[in-house]
Amino acid sequence: MAWNEPGGGDKDPWGNRGDQGPPDLDEAFRKLQDQLSGIFGGGGGSGRSGKGFSGSAFAAIAALLAIIYGAMGLYQLDQQERGVVLRFGAVQDEVVMPGLHWNPPFVDEVVKVNVTQVQSHEHKALMLTEDENIVDVSLTVQWVVNDVQNFVLKVREPKMSLVHATESALRHVVGSSQMDQVITDGREAIGLEVQERLQSYLDRYETGILVSKVNIDESAPPTQVRDAFDDVQKAKEDEQRVINEANAYAESVVPEARGQAQQQIEQANAYRDEVIAKAEGEAERFEKLLAEYRAAEEVTRDRLYIDAMEKVLTTSSKILVDVEGGNNMLYLPLDRLMQQSGATLSGSVSGMKIDDLADEVIRHLEARQGTTRSRDNR
Repeated sequence: MAWNEPGGGDKDPWGNRGDQGPPDLDEAFRKLQDQLSGIFGGGGGSGRSGKGFSGSAFAAIAALLAIIYGAMGLYQLDQQERGVVLRFGAVQDEVVMPGLHWNPPFVDEVVKVNVTQVQSHEHKALMLTEDENIVDVSLTVQWVVNDVQNFVLKVREPKMSLVHATESALRHVVGSSQMDQVITDGREAIGLEVQERLQSYLDRYETGILVSKVNIDESAPPTQVRDAFDDVQKAKEDEQRVINEANAYAESVVPEARGQAQQQIEQANAYRDEVIAKAEGEAERFEKLLAEYRAAEEVTRDRLYIDAMEKVLTTSSKILVDVEGGNNMLYLPLDRLMQQSGATLSGSVSGMKIDDLADEVIRHLEARQGTTRSRDNR
């Protein structure tokens, strides 16, 4: 039965106050104090002069607080983490390694940093090249923390420093390069140069960041002039194609021309050697002939004359006949005679040798001359 129901009796927890107004708070606090004193071993009196906490109660409270304080100082670092301890704001020399550690709470502050996670930063901007062209370049910087103390203490916002250093390094490299180099086959070299310059900036700032890779994701002219640029690139490709075809033709023609030139040189050398050898042989033959001529002049002269006439008349189709006892020399153009003669004469003449034909003509002439003489004698 509730204390305020009819017949419940005088069970007012705030005291027997009847209908005299709100409860007395001071009395309620005194009752609560008496109850706590009883729990922790204090005197059980209900008066205003309670004895308070005992020594054992204070020891228990102190032990409990010590346990809570010690538990608050325990922490663990994973294998990929390192810790920096700040004692009243002053950094400790040693870096905390992975494992279970304890530092006094409210005295030391431990900053945990992941040193193995590869983080990335993407950057994209319009930049002016050395030849005064605008290119749109986007890159990705991959980095890790290699110096925990510098990363935590030396720079207020190391990631923002990385952003600014990336912007500076990229603009410096692109600004000193040609547009063709930036957007074609020079992208890898530009990425390496940006990485080297960016790392030098970060080391100078002592950010504790190590750049592992810089990838040039895209480099192209602005969208407003991309069509015109594509036309220029096609023209350059056509130019390079024509140059390659010309080089291929030159590589096929030049060796052939060199071979022909070498062949002509060899032929000229052979002709030279032949002429020299022939001249030396003629000179030697002349010297020997001269010795024979001095030994027998008349015989040698006749022999030379006969050899010369034989050489000349061998290739001649004309015959001069000097008939003995006659005053005239007979000229026989055998080539004309053979052309004017009919088929029978041509067939008969063609089967005869020139010498035999000449002998036959001489016999006819001698016979004719003998007939003429006999008539004159009559």
